[in-house]
Amino acid sequence: MSKRGKRYKQLTEKVDRDKVYELDEGLQLMKDSSTCKFDESADVAVKLGVDPRKADQNIRGSVVLPKGSGKKFRVLVFAKGEKQKEAQDAGADAVGADELVEKIQGGWLEFDRVVATPDMMAVVGRLGKVLGPRGLMPNPKTGTVTFDVKQAVEQIQAGKVDFRVDKGAIIHVSIGKVSFSVEDLKENLSAVLDALVRMKPASSKGHYIKGLSVSSTMGPGIKTVHAI
Repeated sequence: MSKRGKRYKQLTEKVDRDKVYELDEGLQLMKDSSTCKFDESADVAVKLGVDPRKADQNIRGSVVLPKGSGKKFRVLVFAKGEKQKEAQDAGADAVGADELVEKIQGGWLEFDRVVATPDMMAVVGRLGKVLGPRGLMPNPKTGTVTFDVKQAVEQIQAGKVDFRVDKGAIIHVSIGKVSFSVEDLKENLSAVLDALVRMKPASSKGHYIKGLSVSSTMGPGIKTVHAI
């Protein structure tokens, strides 16, 4: 433990907390600051010029990362009839209706993302206390409440990530893995920033994207300039 602590300290000393790095340099420094044996997530925190307490400025959405997320998600779909087959054909890991509700209420949680057709939301609503706190409740804003279950499942497997502004007006989202190249991370980050810019509320005044920092799962935050 002490060795790891020493190594972590050495790596964090490379990061000037007061400096705003060029994007390429910041991403490379993040990769170099990865201290774990596993492939850490490459995370970004974006400070927005919004007031999350105002309904129209409570930014929430999703984006498909062009270079993927580096993760394999287990997708559960609530649907019935022909939509069940559509979900299965698209590669969903679990598909069903009321029987899935009972299974989850019994403690089963072997899934990472949840999709539901609109007509199933009354059923899914019974799982609010289970799915809500885990951030798994389907939502139209993230494209997980839809009759197009094929597209929803395929986008998740292709690298779709969800984001939501927190109380501090910051968006936290993964843009891939530390093992990704700097160019791939930049392309994924650009897609996230593009999505955020498209969602800028008309009532947001002044600078919209106010700051950006990148970090690996266990690494230090590194302030960088943003591309937009």
